[in-house]
Amino acid sequence: MKKLIPNTITLSNLFLGCMALVALFTEELYLVIWLVAAGGVADYADGAAARILDVRSDLGKELDSMADMVSFGLVPGAIFYFLLYRLDHAIEPLGLAWAAAPGFLISVFSGLRLAKFNLDTRQTYDFLGLPTPACTILTVGLLLVYIYDPFGISLGIMNYTFLYTTILLLCILLIAEIPMFSLKIQSLSWKGNEIKIIFAAISIGLIIFKWYLAPFVIILIYILTNSILFLLNRNTRI
Repeated sequence: MKKLIPNTITLSNLFLGCMALVALFTEELYLVIWLVAAGGVADYADGAAARILDVRSDLGKELDSMADMVSFGLVPGAIFYFLLYRLDHAIEPLGLAWAAAPGFLISVFSGLRLAKFNLDTRQTYDFLGLPTPACTILTVGLLLVYIYDPFGISLGIMNYTFLYTTILLLCILLIAEIPMFSLKIQSLSWKGNEIKIIFAAISIGLIIFKWYLAPFVIILIYILTNSILFLLNRNTRI
């Protein structure tokens, strides 16, 4: 019976992801953001519930991957499709546009990453490659920029070159063998958590300073920080 609790929370994540897709294609963009955020909370809560109740199951693991594939794979791909489509169809209803189709490469590579994650025993605490929730936060950040600045003037990002390049880089990062820290803190001590605490403080500052730009910039900093640490550690080993 206890196993039903985390599995139910996981299924709520799946449901919220489905509703986020509906909200996107009916252009209820604020609702998309809230639904994705709620899905993120559910994704964290199911794992927390499983640990508190001390329950594990193969079914729960499979359900978690399926839910993540929708909320953190299909949804960000659809958001990129929406943003690319809107470059040429500012007021038309959403339809099929091949120029926007590459947005769903995010979904394809998210699926590949999730499959690899399930088989990779090295990713028990930190990650190898960009986690799908982080990719989704960055994507939602782009949607926020679109809402508040449809022409991307503040960052100069609403154009094909930027969006295609971002898609390509995200696809590479999703499956790259680059260590990336998680935000799980095992103790409240400064030692061993320096980077995570500094990153959290910067993130809070960005949210206070310019909240609608914060999600995109925070994940950009996350990617750059981990990439620099990877290069520094590799050079040290050499």
